[in-house]
Amino acid sequence: MGQQNQQMRRARLVASVAATIISLACGTNYVYSAWAPQFAERLKLSATQSNLIGQFGNLGMYSLGVPVGMFVDRRGPRPFVLIGAFLLVAGYFPLHMAYDKAYGSVVALCFFSFLTGLGSCMAFAAAVKTSALNWPGHRGTATAFPLAAFGLSAFFFSFIGSVLFPGDPSAFLKLLSFGTVGLTFVGFFFLKVYPHSNYRAICHEEGRRSPPLSAHLRQSYSQSTPHGIRHSEEPGTSNTDSTNTHMASSPVLSGPNTPSNNPSWSSKPVNNDIEEDAVDETSSLMSSTTPELVENVVASSVDTDRSHRIDIRGFSLLRSQSFWLLFTIMAILSGVGLMTINNIGNDVNALWKRYDGSVTEDFLVHRQQMHVSILSVCSFVGRLLSGVGSDFLVKSLHASRIWCLFVASIVFLVAQVCALIIENPRLLGFVSGLSGLGYGFLFGVFPSLVTEAFGIRGLSQNWGFMTLAPVISSNIFNLFYGLVLDSHSVFDPSGERSCHDGLECYRAAYWVTLIACLLGIVFTLRTVQHERGIEVASVKRKTNTED
Repeated sequence: MGQQNQQMRRARLVASVAATIISLACGTNYVYSAWAPQFAERLKLSATQSNLIGQFGNLGMYSLGVPVGMFVDRRGPRPFVLIGAFLLVAGYFPLHMAYDKAYGSVVALCFFSFLTGLGSCMAFAAAVKTSALNWPGHRGTATAFPLAAFGLSAFFFSFIGSVLFPGDPSAFLKLLSFGTVGLTFVGFFFLKVYPHSNYRAICHEEGRRSPPLSAHLRQSYSQSTPHGIRHSEEPGTSNTDSTNTHMASSPVLSGPNTPSNNPSWSSKPVNNDIEEDAVDETSSLMSSTTPELVENVVASSVDTDRSHRIDIRGFSLLRSQSFWLLFTIMAILSGVGLMTINNIGNDVNALWKRYDGSVTEDFLVHRQQMHVSILSVCSFVGRLLSGVGSDFLVKSLHASRIWCLFVASIVFLVAQVCALIIENPRLLGFVSGLSGLGYGFLFGVFPSLVTEAFGIRGLSQNWGFMTLAPVISSNIFNLFYGLVLDSHSVFDPSGERSCHDGLECYRAAYWVTLIACLLGIVFTLRTVQHERGIEVASVKRKTNTED
């Protein structure tokens, strides 16, 4: 039996490595600015058209997150790795051919860019789900590896491109075509979900450590769930109660006037010999037989007591003031970050052509790839820092995680100031580095905020809705950047675009994002105030009830 367990453990480790490798192929949309300027010049595209093509990649990645997640839950993850691999090569290879032929319809190029984003979305969702299902007791750690690989994807490909194909966008696009499909296709054969015959026993000492929560859950259960019928709906599924707002007496970011009895979980005493239901590929990431299983998903990153006693999703989510506050912050800050991520290559070109008119295309491509690498690495660091920092805020300082969004806003603000004043291209690393750091801070803490605010049971749906925010805002900021760059560019008789005004080529766009960052700070502080008001009201109600 012990040998069999060891074999299963090794098989799960192999599956986790496969998920990490697949994820490494799924973040290539962030490497767009490493090849976009040369692509636009060769195909004689305006900056606005170039940004539109990049935006369709973001649309494919973010806009279909909710339906993709539902299909993965229903059909299992493995088929979507193959579909994702096919879509990646079906998107990147035509872009490579268009560059070689120096011709392509903007509509067709947008479509192929969309395919790259959709393929990344499918393969990444499958990789993360497989990791989570294989390690139900360590889901946070298990999913951290594919998440980190996704963040480092741009660095991985830009580094290989700069070493093997310096200054050659055609070869780099070919690398993206065959590199992404190769990684996902190889990973497919080792990406499997292995069943668990039994699950971690819940010791009596554990139960004694948390009597208030257990007592509260038993009370909630007895009030709301007659005859011992348990609710086991999954994120991404629906039933008649899905659109209702369920809250206990300690609400989070959801409004004071909400019901207090919550039928979310059964908390009857659990015996040590309870066996976990077989885990298959169509199991939901968050479904479980006991509340303790779900606690493992966010064991050290969210307030599990709160997240278990609240369930807001569907139309109730749209009626929540907290949702619109968080959605607005996500829209503002992610849009600011994506504008720099998608256009750092244009920043590089504009500054270097003004600073040194003798620079070669090979040199510019190398610099673009360098800044993409800086963005990628700093985004990864930001995700780690926000995760550790938010835990420190909650556990040591007893403060709100939302202050991490305040930090992200400040980092983005400093990045915009740097972008407005830096004329020496050798200092442009401050812009790319700070933008990556702020972007990582934002996305590192936001899933935990969504879980604490609206509950863990609807996390997949709610996070899918939240990721629609970057689609809206990044379109606005990126297209405006393109309009600004086009207004300062000149077109030679052959149709090639160039701007030699240096900082003035794009400065106006960063004035807009600077104002957006200030608005982000205002909305973040308003959200902190909103949460504090809810907590005060909750304490008063609890005091009145006890009296």
